[in-house]
Amino acid sequence: MSEQQRRDGIAQALAAVDERIARACAAAGRSRAEVRLLAVTKTFPATDAALLTDLGQTDLAENRDQEAGAKAAEVRALRPQVRPRWHMVGRLQRNKARSVVRWADEVQSVDSVRLADALAKALHAANQAGERSGPLDVLIQASLDDDPSRGGCPLARLGELADHVAGLDGLRLRGVMAVAPLGADPAEAFARLAGAAGDLRRDHPEAVELSAGMSGDLEAAIAHGSTCVRVGTALLGARGLASP
Repeated sequence: MSEQQRRDGIAQALAAVDERIARACAAAGRSRAEVRLLAVTKTFPATDAALLTDLGQTDLAENRDQEAGAKAAEVRALRPQVRPRWHMVGRLQRNKARSVVRWADEVQSVDSVRLADALAKALHAANQAGERSGPLDVLIQASLDDDPSRGGCPLARLGELADHVAGLDGLRLRGVMAVAPLGADPAEAFARLAGAAGDLRRDHPEAVELSAGMSGDLEAAIAHGSTCVRVGTALLGARGLASP
């Protein structure tokens, strides 16, 4: 497949996803401007990420630090005139915090006090070393199924973790992220998430972001207040089938 063919395919997919978001917003009585699209580029090459930026999509997301750091650097080399905003959306181990703060503008998967502390410490060191500048936006990952293998903070403890994050130098609490439980009704799960996020915002009015919804369930997420959908497959195709 040529680069032009790949670009045309991504452009068509991007337009289709945008239309889905617009229809979902209209059905929910919301403005299209209320919902941001994150293009999840995990397992796909930096050339695909660069093509997305050519098409105006500059919010890019990854879920593995080892892949993301190298990819962000390659995209910088491919498109030096563009400054994509990179988001970490996957589970994150504390020992990866120092690496993540070098490339991520936002971490959406903070689910523990210890991880928040590790990010704050790593951010301070990176700023001191001149490896980055400014704060790190963070979202608290909420668990909607209480499955520890999938990560996330139990809904009952969101407020406690939010208080801790808000008190850390350098971290900027932006909201809540979650993934719908496997095999469950996403609408019911996102309704519970919306309630928990609303409770959190009463104490932290700056935490306005609700990151929920992916390729298969973004309509249900938008119906329940999502402000950020994370889409990979519907934009770039099935995992493992990326064009080199």
